[in-house]
Amino acid sequence: MPRARSRYAPDRGLTGRMVTTMFLIGLLYVVFVGVLLAALQGSWPIILVITGGLFIAQFWFSDRIAAYGMGAREVTPEQAPELHGTIDRICALADMAKPKVAIAESDVPNAFATGRSEKTALVCATTGLLRRLEPQELEGVLAHEMSHVAHRDVAVMTIASFLGVLAGIITRIALWGGFARSRPGNDPAGILLLLIPLISAVVYAISFLLTRLLSRYRELSADRAAALLTGRPSSLASALTKVSGQMARIPTEDLRKAEPYNAFYFVPAFSSKESLGRLFSSHPTLEQRLDQLSRISTDLSR
Repeated sequence: MPRARSRYAPDRGLTGRMVTTMFLIGLLYVVFVGVLLAALQGSWPIILVITGGLFIAQFWFSDRIAAYGMGAREVTPEQAPELHGTIDRICALADMAKPKVAIAESDVPNAFATGRSEKTALVCATTGLLRRLEPQELEGVLAHEMSHVAHRDVAVMTIASFLGVLAGIITRIALWGGFARSRPGNDPAGILLLLIPLISAVVYAISFLLTRLLSRYRELSADRAAALLTGRPSSLASALTKVSGQMARIPTEDLRKAEPYNAFYFVPAFSSKESLGRLFSSHPTLEQRLDQLSRISTDLSR
């Protein structure tokens, strides 16, 4: 029997954005593969095998790769009783299956969730987060991460990022290796090959913007769902303020290691205030998140 929907508040806006993003990404994917097939006609079986294989690998293994890259280590209830206890309370509130629980040895105060579904989900908190937050603040953060699992937007982000990754790789290969360098300028096949890096760059840019737009909305959605589930938006707001403020005290080297995984984190890590990540951020601003939580708090108090 299929599992009943969790008690997290449904978000039609998030669902609509995920469907739209997946449709547009899929359309880009078809165009992208079509251009490759037209340009490299004799190699179409290899192209289909490689792109299909990369897609499958991205979907099935990217969550494990991301968890490994962020240093997540699964822990038992005996090893981390407080963390497991908090997850247990959230699961009871949300009527959800318990995910795997992990800890990452890092002073960067953060948390993240990975997994294609509830069965494969993993929720991780860093040692820096566990050390800095009060129990109710930690519950708010973990409820935020659990909402990503409930809404399945982690899986959507994983799939949506695939085409951008592939296009970026091909663009770099083209720039380093020089596609069609030996082709005559008036050869149609040579012209198609010259178009591959340009089309790859355009596809990468569009994919990047689409996933960033979705990512910013899904963070606001997770904040809203967590605040409504726990009934304590002020605790989540306190955690956001505390974690964001502590980021400025983290060594730059540690923040640079964390930056590639910002789309997964509760709060993004930036190695400098002028980081380009702020221009195309995966997260809404702290002010936007606190303003939304303030409105929810006002509504709940009525």
